[in-house]
Amino acid sequence: MAKIISWNINSVRLRLPLLAKLVTQQKPDVICLQETKANDDVFPLSALTDLGFAHIAFSGQKSYNGVAILSKIPFASQRVMQIAGSQDKRHIAVTLEGGVELHNFYVPAGGDIPDVTLNPAYDFKLRFVEEMTAWSNNLRKPAIIVGDFNIAPFEHDVWSHKQLANVVSHTEPEITRLNALKASGNWCDVARHFVDEQQKLYSWWSYRNKDWEKSNRGRRLDHIWVTPNLVSNLQSFDILKEMRNWESPSDHVPVIVEIKL
Repeated sequence: MAKIISWNINSVRLRLPLLAKLVTQQKPDVICLQETKANDDVFPLSALTDLGFAHIAFSGQKSYNGVAILSKIPFASQRVMQIAGSQDKRHIAVTLEGGVELHNFYVPAGGDIPDVTLNPAYDFKLRFVEEMTAWSNNLRKPAIIVGDFNIAPFEHDVWSHKQLANVVSHTEPEITRLNALKASGNWCDVARHFVDEQQKLYSWWSYRNKDWEKSNRGRRLDHIWVTPNLVSNLQSFDILKEMRNWESPSDHVPVIVEIKL
């Protein structure tokens, strides 16, 4: 059994204390981090090794982006993909023991204007997911993909489907492309495997909302998906909503899967 956590940490160096607390409480086997915001030369490798992760893969970038996989499980190989013609550090993957591929993605946020002609960042986001789909079409191994996808696909993945229908992260072009990605590998959305689509489910709450818990204007932007041959191995899923109340939190909270590998 393996416990895998995915978390947009929003600066790995700033939130090392929170990461240590998370490890103590949850005792994960693998943590996939997005938005680490640290070049490779300042990545806190020794501090993360001290948390019990002997196997660490990372691809860093100053101020923005950056991804990492911390593992107690040995991995046979690691690689990164450059997606949509960008040098941004938005993907890292490892092959775990047993041959399961674990891919950690940080999909672009896409800016504020949902128009590809007016907003290059939105166009980049759509192309990024399209290239993820092309990659998925050629995937032949059992795989787990995790990360901050920056898209909330279902009506109850956002606090108001009506008010957010034209807000980036819940627009029709984004959802259409994410659904195409899902269909390309017949991926299982682990959260919705365990939690009915009619139930509200969020993993992100804006910093702008001072009383985030009372208003609960969240979105489910953080995902864990598995290939069909791993669905029967799924054991449980959780979102650590309480971490949003920890001191100096990320605006995202971790999502967790337990799975037999």
